[in-house]
Amino acid sequence: MLDSSPITSPMDTDQKLDKNLGAPVYQERYAQVIGSLMYITNYTRPDIAYAVNKLARFTRNSSDNHWKALNRVLQYLKYTLNYGLYYSRYPTVLEGYSDANWISDIENTNSISGYVFTISGGAVSWKSSKQTCIARSTMESEFIALDKAGEEAEWLHDFLEDVPCWNKPVPLVMIHCDSQSALGRARNAMYNGKSRHIRWRHKTVRQLITTGIISIDYIKSKDNIADPLTKGLPKDQMACLSRGMGLKPKI
Repeated sequence: MLDSSPITSPMDTDQKLDKNLGAPVYQERYAQVIGSLMYITNYTRPDIAYAVNKLARFTRNSSDNHWKALNRVLQYLKYTLNYGLYYSRYPTVLEGYSDANWISDIENTNSISGYVFTISGGAVSWKSSKQTCIARSTMESEFIALDKAGEEAEWLHDFLEDVPCWNKPVPLVMIHCDSQSALGRARNAMYNGKSRHIRWRHKTVRQLITTGIISIDYIKSKDNIADPLTKGLPKDQMACLSRGMGLKPKI
């Protein structure tokens, strides 16, 4: 890493990562690097969550191509070595952002969910994960992601209720989503679709809305800071949305 050149984005948007059908390449070392990157991802670097989680799928049988992508993440970390999460004093309001990438890989039919929650302009909770069921449409994948974000919002809301110095009552958590169809489905009290996995998620999202835990709102995709947790992005877009998470260079 010390000898490598810095790179301005953690993933090459044109690079395709396939399963390695041959012998693994430095598998044990690959797993060690992935473990270290996951530690960093979970605590301070939401911007590399998608790249690290995608590369972690190849831990058992890494190839030269996977190593190339892994080295790119390290090069990006070198470029952003002085970055950290920054928080302002106000407003001390919990906000959420939800996004999904529907069937991003032809060989993998599971969509990707991502969410970010912020307080005072800085990220406090985030996750990038593969959805456990197959979504039949973009709307379904976005709704599954919204349900996952709602689950985290409920936990964070209850956590803040237990913090002695936090202002009570804790206001509802606004979750921003860039899918009008998913928001329309969530606002409708009735679900008339045939998908069971959407039906029970619709019930849980509706319950969170009606009990005053969450509220939902539309946001343009270019402003959705959960976008980097669902796909690789060009450097300018990556830098802009990272700043939206409060991830900035040291002043």
